[in-house]
Amino acid sequence: MTLKAGIVGLPNVGKSTLFNAVTRTQKAQAANYPFCTIDPNVGVVTVPDDRLYVLQKIAKTNVVIPATIEFVDIAGLVKGAATGEGLGNKFLSHIREVDAIVQVVRCFEDVDIHHVSGTVDPVRDIEIITTELVLADLESVQKRMDRQSKQAKRGDKEAIAEMPVLQKIEPVLDSGRPALLAELTAEEKVIARNFQLLTSKATIFACNVKDHELATADQNPYVQKVRDYAQHHLACEAVVISAQIESDLVDLEPADAKAFLNELGVAESGVGSLIRATYHLLGLRTYFTAGEKEVRAWTIHAGDTAPVAAGVIHSDFERGFIKAETVGYDDLVKCGSVAAAREKGLYRIEGKEYVVQDGDVLMFRFNV
Repeated sequence: MTLKAGIVGLPNVGKSTLFNAVTRTQKAQAANYPFCTIDPNVGVVTVPDDRLYVLQKIAKTNVVIPATIEFVDIAGLVKGAATGEGLGNKFLSHIREVDAIVQVVRCFEDVDIHHVSGTVDPVRDIEIITTELVLADLESVQKRMDRQSKQAKRGDKEAIAEMPVLQKIEPVLDSGRPALLAELTAEEKVIARNFQLLTSKATIFACNVKDHELATADQNPYVQKVRDYAQHHLACEAVVISAQIESDLVDLEPADAKAFLNELGVAESGVGSLIRATYHLLGLRTYFTAGEKEVRAWTIHAGDTAPVAAGVIHSDFERGFIKAETVGYDDLVKCGSVAAAREKGLYRIEGKEYVVQDGDVLMFRFNV
């Protein structure tokens, strides 16, 4: 299961530089002018997880396969995108195809890098993009309401179910707020997914700072404003990254990269925490398989049962599921081996109803 996170932002906020860095490629042309990224670039990135390397020692294997997320670099939005300004409609359709949005906001001053609005103001930038996405969604919802109200009068069951949900979402969008903030029941949320609204997607803000500002980012007034705005207006989180540092790290060996970061007074450039935050934002969790052949991280949704988790490896595993041999990551590490975990009664046999926990180490028994 590989999910997509779309990287969006105004032109010249460091979006394509970040994409290049996150995916360790130079696919996106990080030139200093708007619309240097026309078609969305796609890169598969690994989710940093130190647990894999601990399990590698226990399993005594040379092969480690981490979990992944797809990042899509979407060309810079501009004011008026919802009405087709810039490359508006094309960008909006690209955003529609992703599962979550990473919005890069510029939190640094640099006279050499032109800002599309002339000054640096990350909250204004967020509001420009939010407004464009909200306007596109409002148009989409109003069109759907017109269509479904006619169908509902004819007795169409789908239209009858959709109308109350649309009537809850429309005023939220009309007030300039994202659809994500509409108060919907669990059943209504399932119906709303069919609308494919841009502002119903989980969003995270990446505050892009200069390399020398990363260690003291918590004191950066721009970062403080973004965090406050994200929390109070959009009910989401913000992480700090430095696209510039990431771009410097691309060609360095791991040991040299670590030394470079240590000199700057930081443990990581922020991209690791951005990837992890995006993974959890999408409601994803990790379980492991570990043996002499390989140690591997598998991606599931929070709340998935053992048969569903088995199906991520192969559909036959889900179809013929019998049971899952299970040990928690912490228990396995404490014991040092599966045999020791089994002796202490920490190695369990779980059935079809078992909800897999993040960090579970599993072996499935199945019969097809």
